[in-house]
Amino acid sequence: MKPAPFEYFAPTTIDETLARLSEHGYEAKALAGGQSLIPMMNFRLAQPSVIVDINRVTELSYIRPNEDGGFSIGAMTRHNQVEHHPLIAGKAPLIHETMPHIGTVQVRNRGTFGGSIAHADPSAELAAVSVALEGSFLLRNNQQERWVPAEEFFVGLFALVLEADELLVEAKFPQLPSRTGCAMVEISRRPHDFALVGVAVVVTLDNDERCQRARLVFLSVGDGPVIAHQAGELLRNQFVTQESIRKAAETAAQLDIDPGSDIHASAEYRRHLAEVLAFRALEKAYSRAR
Repeated sequence: MKPAPFEYFAPTTIDETLARLSEHGYEAKALAGGQSLIPMMNFRLAQPSVIVDINRVTELSYIRPNEDGGFSIGAMTRHNQVEHHPLIAGKAPLIHETMPHIGTVQVRNRGTFGGSIAHADPSAELAAVSVALEGSFLLRNNQQERWVPAEEFFVGLFALVLEADELLVEAKFPQLPSRTGCAMVEISRRPHDFALVGVAVVVTLDNDERCQRARLVFLSVGDGPVIAHQAGELLRNQFVTQESIRKAAETAAQLDIDPGSDIHASAEYRRHLAEVLAFRALEKAYSRAR
């Protein structure tokens, strides 16, 4: 199929973009890489009457360090730029490890960091990773701006706190504490398919190698990123053992998530995958933290 008719604008500045979004409200959609929006329009699953193409807004494409030791990524930064940037490899090993899981090389050449976040697909790796890393997002309209923690940004299935006249401008991530290890593990039926289940893990150890903090965030098991609070609390102040990891993985799968069934996998199978993947990710993250 072909998309429904729409009006097209291609601004070159953030201010011009925000003016268009303010003018057209919910009738408008911002077009970034187009790897999600264009297929939805072709199938008439999305029918915006106005497209605001932000590919010419070059001020939204950057990766830079922050004064506090963290870093920021502009919303229009392409996936392949993030994947191969030395700052990301050094400061954000979890993001660096995640990028090859996102679509194909062709998708990563076109798709954008902010576009993936703003699409809010429950299977999106970057949404779960942003929550695991306790990132925050800068949202702007033509009157003001606000920072929203990643944990509060996703509010439902393909739903965000982003208002109709707002644009996701930047993602900001804090510096990881010392003795921190990360891991991203997922499984899909075929390479480059959406994950049946995935999990991003961040673990920080104290000087005695006790778990100071563990954060597990699942994808494809709910309407958005799902934090395994009980599993993380179970590991706090505990020495790392195979048994403690296994118990945390079991707790995450049985108590922290409530997956649904679909044509790809049953809820029971997704719980099984969640337990297996959580164990693998925790084991890998603990090893890296040491």
